[in-house]
Amino acid sequence: MSLYMDFFVRLAHDTGDRKREFLELGRKAGRFPAASTSDGEISVWCSNDYLGMGQHPDVLDAMKRAVDEYGGGSGGSRNIGGTNHCHVALERELAELHGKEDAVLFTSGYSANEGSLSVLAGVIDGCQAFSDSANHASIIDGLRHSGARKYIFRHNDGQHLEELLDAADPDRPKFLVMESVHSMRGDIAPLAEIAGLAKRYGAVTFLDEVHAVGMYGPGGAGIAARAGLDSEFTVVMGTLAKAFGMTGGYVAGPAVLMDAVRAHARSFIFTTALPPAVAAGALAAVRHLRGSDVERKRLAHNARLMHGLLRERGIPVLSDESHIVPVLVGEDQMCQRMSVLLLERHGAYVQAINAPSVPVGEEILRVAPSAVHGTDEIHRFVDALDGIWSELGAARRL
Repeated sequence: MSLYMDFFVRLAHDTGDRKREFLELGRKAGRFPAASTSDGEISVWCSNDYLGMGQHPDVLDAMKRAVDEYGGGSGGSRNIGGTNHCHVALERELAELHGKEDAVLFTSGYSANEGSLSVLAGVIDGCQAFSDSANHASIIDGLRHSGARKYIFRHNDGQHLEELLDAADPDRPKFLVMESVHSMRGDIAPLAEIAGLAKRYGAVTFLDEVHAVGMYGPGGAGIAARAGLDSEFTVVMGTLAKAFGMTGGYVAGPAVLMDAVRAHARSFIFTTALPPAVAAGALAAVRHLRGSDVERKRLAHNARLMHGLLRERGIPVLSDESHIVPVLVGEDQMCQRMSVLLLERHGAYVQAINAPSVPVGEEILRVAPSAVHGTDEIHRFVDALDGIWSELGAARRL
């Protein structure tokens, strides 16, 4: 026992500079992005509730009604007493949103990727999986657990993907996996090029639209739908925890594939289903955003404004293609110090992102100007960051 504990004592000592510490806060419903902390009220600049749907009256009303009608929890796994009317209605709505035959709900985006990929790339013999080098950890784990042979192509590099496809065994099934909007870099995958390669080489495609659903495309169907390519991607994976303001994840695609996921995905089978109130709130959010562009337009405006203000000041970002604003600091301690100073001096909370979420040397402040931030707030935030940037002597892009 002591040998075991001694190991972790040494590990804690050796990696103390990377200890994870979390800011305890309480978001103020009806006043996002405001939140309370033990030191007073702050403004949150790194929330994934990009459209503020977590406080939308339709969402909250749907959740309250569901609690009154169905109680707190779901009462079981989806297989054993836990499938509620709200789960079924939400799966149908999500399938319709993406123009797919069926959809399957999971308790998180991570479990949706891990569970579905372990099945879709794993139950078929000889599957060859082609995965973007910057794919999310949940994709990496899902493909690892599938046992499929993996080929890793450089991030968003269609030419490298083509080289790998061309060199692969032509008689074995091929499975392509990528994110449409990258979770940390904020750049957008070359979906038309990837769809063309998939068609040429007869590959099945799995598109992670976690940071796109609700925010892009008709009705919030995502980047592929915005480009008119939604029918070119076999399976779409999304989350309820970002634009829809709730929690949970899902995959949508051909019914035969969704049936296989329900039958074999361990992260679907062996866990308690989402509370009905969560599914009800998510359903209300999806339905609202399918009929409203107001939130999407506000988000797009705020993202363009922030990218422009940072560009004027020479503050570098990894990409300006999406609503994610990955401010490149490039040094761990400086990045953490910037985060601390923004919070202490300006009440602006933005998390410093370091390894393993990003490569060493690409540490960022992952800023997320949301639909509920005001124009004046964005100007004040950039002014505050600009002053701290100069104070700490961070490099500028001229």
